[in-house]
Amino acid sequence: MSKLPFRKFHLLKLLEEYDKSNHPIDRAVHLYFRAHKALGSKDRNYIAETAYLMMRWKGLLDFLTQESSWESRLNAIESQDLKQTSENPEIPLHIRASFPKELYEKIVSSHDANGHQLCLDSNEKAPTCIRVNRLKTTRDELLALWKEKYSVSPCLHSSDGIYFHEKINFSQLPEFSQGLFEVQDEGSQQLANLVLAKPGDHVLDYCAGAGGKSLAIAPNMKQKGQLWLHDIRPWALEEAKKRMKRAGVQNAQILLPNDPKQKKLKSKCDYVLVDAPCSGTGTLRRNPDMKWRFSAEMLEQLVGQQRAIFEKALSFVKPGGQIIYCTCSLLKEENQRQKEHFLATYPIKQAAEEWVSLPTSGGMDGFYGVVFEKLSFPWTFS
Repeated sequence: MSKLPFRKFHLLKLLEEYDKSNHPIDRAVHLYFRAHKALGSKDRNYIAETAYLMMRWKGLLDFLTQESSWESRLNAIESQDLKQTSENPEIPLHIRASFPKELYEKIVSSHDANGHQLCLDSNEKAPTCIRVNRLKTTRDELLALWKEKYSVSPCLHSSDGIYFHEKINFSQLPEFSQGLFEVQDEGSQQLANLVLAKPGDHVLDYCAGAGGKSLAIAPNMKQKGQLWLHDIRPWALEEAKKRMKRAGVQNAQILLPNDPKQKKLKSKCDYVLVDAPCSGTGTLRRNPDMKWRFSAEMLEQLVGQQRAIFEKALSFVKPGGQIIYCTCSLLKEENQRQKEHFLATYPIKQAAEEWVSLPTSGGMDGFYGVVFEKLSFPWTFS
């Protein structure tokens, strides 16, 4: 083993393996820890926290060191006051925020004077939030159970949310295996609440992934009606199926790509949720490596994908039903400009005010959501 101290050796080894892979940083950390089970909990905590810190501030660290190695970045982060350095007016703004210039300019263009602060806030550690599963318990019951054991507090905006103010291995909690809660950002919980599903409705989560928002919608349906989960990634739907079972959701069905049942759902759904693939710029606190992968070409492709997905999803909405478009992006190209495109292109009207959250210290991630109602036919462009 290298002469480096034990933790630093493993930290640098992890980051070197990350560079050689196509995995996001959270996956790289998970795989490294799984391959090095002898690492203790304190070692893992240091390694993971420092890896994320270095990933967030990589741009500023490279400017300070004039190098681009993980060892030089580690040395710089141990010897520099990053907060003080990020306020140095002699350093270009995008470097002070530790953002690639192209993405920095997109965020500032989307948020004007608030853009720079949003970038800085995106470099902070994200808070940990859970959503109570009302099919099995209540927030008051879990708060009463946990308040003597952990540092917890109720969310201000989500009536089902609880913040944890300490690091917890949730998978080891009996309440998790019993399906009493799921880990979910407060903003994501609020987005799911845009779907005003009630018992007996037909609801389609068109880009369901592992089912996080479907799990938040399900309690309002009280096991009546149908909740359909569709995605192009079968492995994600398999995970969703496990989570639905753990949560006790009995009215959910998986809708695989090319499933013949899709034809029967055309123009039948009361609500369709489109949690569109996006740049992820609202969740960079959790996925800091994504900002270093950003490009204008990638954004252009995503905008095209979002439009194609929305059009397909709209075909499942019944006249008078609602389609909810949402992203975890901070960019107007993926949010407000998409809303304008949809309104100008399809037989829909905006049914509610846009819902927007921005990453703030100790608060929600960045999300965007807008609700449309599908108009009855016949319909023509005005």
